[in-house]
Amino acid sequence: MKKRASSRAPSRSQDLWRQSATTLAALIRSGEVSSREVVDAHLARIEAVNPTLNAVTVMLRTSAREAADAADAHRKKTGKRDLPPLHGVPITVKENIDCVGTPTTFGLAANANALPEQDAPVVERMRAAGAIPIGRTNMPEMGLRVSTSNPYRGLTRNPWNAQLTAGGSSGGEGSAVASGMSPLGIGNDIGGSLRNPAFCCGVAALKPTQGRVPFGSSGDGYLSAQVMLTDGPIARSVDDLRLVLEQVNGQHVRDPRSVTVALEGPPVARRVAMVTSLPGSVVDPAIVASVRAAGDALAAAGYQVEEAIPPEIELINHLWTQFQMSDLSVTAESMRPMLSAEAAMLMDALITKIDPTVTHALLHQERSRLGRAWSAFFAHYPIVLGPVWPSAPFAHDADVATPVGGDLMLSMQWFVTPGNLLGIPAAVVPTQPINNAPMTVQLYADRFRDDLVLEAAETIEAAFGPCTPVDPFVV
Repeated sequence: MKKRASSRAPSRSQDLWRQSATTLAALIRSGEVSSREVVDAHLARIEAVNPTLNAVTVMLRTSAREAADAADAHRKKTGKRDLPPLHGVPITVKENIDCVGTPTTFGLAANANALPEQDAPVVERMRAAGAIPIGRTNMPEMGLRVSTSNPYRGLTRNPWNAQLTAGGSSGGEGSAVASGMSPLGIGNDIGGSLRNPAFCCGVAALKPTQGRVPFGSSGDGYLSAQVMLTDGPIARSVDDLRLVLEQVNGQHVRDPRSVTVALEGPPVARRVAMVTSLPGSVVDPAIVASVRAAGDALAAAGYQVEEAIPPEIELINHLWTQFQMSDLSVTAESMRPMLSAEAAMLMDALITKIDPTVTHALLHQERSRLGRAWSAFFAHYPIVLGPVWPSAPFAHDADVATPVGGDLMLSMQWFVTPGNLLGIPAAVVPTQPINNAPMTVQLYADRFRDDLVLEAAETIEAAFGPCTPVDPFVV
């Protein structure tokens, strides 16, 4: 199956599901296609491939078609002027983000009837931008895993390889976007939950700067979520990531931690720290090759690329683990009756990682110090380029097959956790597949310089071409 974008024009419904959200918005705005055609094409694609992948858990056929018809009627009445940027474009939404009319399950049967009274701010803003939710997507129980499976909704498969994880916890979004069921999806990220499935499924993702995108689903959460969790997009093009960020950025009354900051900052040196080795981890040669290829693309575009390693990655991983698992331990007993035996085993294994010598006071002092150290690093290297995971995606359920599955999970997140602990923006973008397996790289920049990671990601995408959907297990 071809991985790179085609230059030929789309032929109505057969090709509409192959297009990016930005392209679909332009086609609808111009009147070349209708929103109803686009929505129906994606619903048909879901019906065709979701039985194999199990990425979409709930199809919103009726409400999506009604919204599409209303979008088409509005365009017919008013013309193409003043239409919102995503007018009539379908999207999917992860099952832990409030979306009115469907339950916010967190992957749990116990939440099968947990119907929200209002949309999460990110969904509210996407609807205001003209987007149409057409489905909800799968996730692991309570987002505990970096692989997507749960007893309630079942296993989500990776469209590239039936035996390998689709990543998590936004694995349903990664699989759906990679296979053309959705042009873009909304998920969230506290430990790579957007970036992990983007890596496994070979698509693009953006974890925005903490606080840039308002968070408002299911209460306030514990401190680790307030400090490290953010909503964001998964898509097949960097243009789509930027388009979504433009719609959802900014302060919202339901999130007192959200702020409005300009989407672009002042010019900086086009200097890149390329990370090909990680203290405390071993990076697979194929992944190193992918990072180097992305570095070559940046260098060819005028960036100065040098091999360098940001400060204290091992300590960042340790502190992220303490922050996350200390809060997890507080909720463990209330969660346990709702979890499968496998998820409970993983939860207990992760809680054993708590280091009693790391007090909350020390954790926050060190987090602040590390933030300053990385800001100083970014002053010299405004962009950091490196891997997402250090190793290839693992086989389904390897993270819960034994009590040491937690070690596997934490090892995969070795270069993911800086984005969450420090609250900095991160983008994932595909490079050239190797041996019929997708490859991606990750880009970091300082807080609120989301524009820098998107600009660099766009440069890499220009070198390798935007990804197009893959047919499941035919690559």
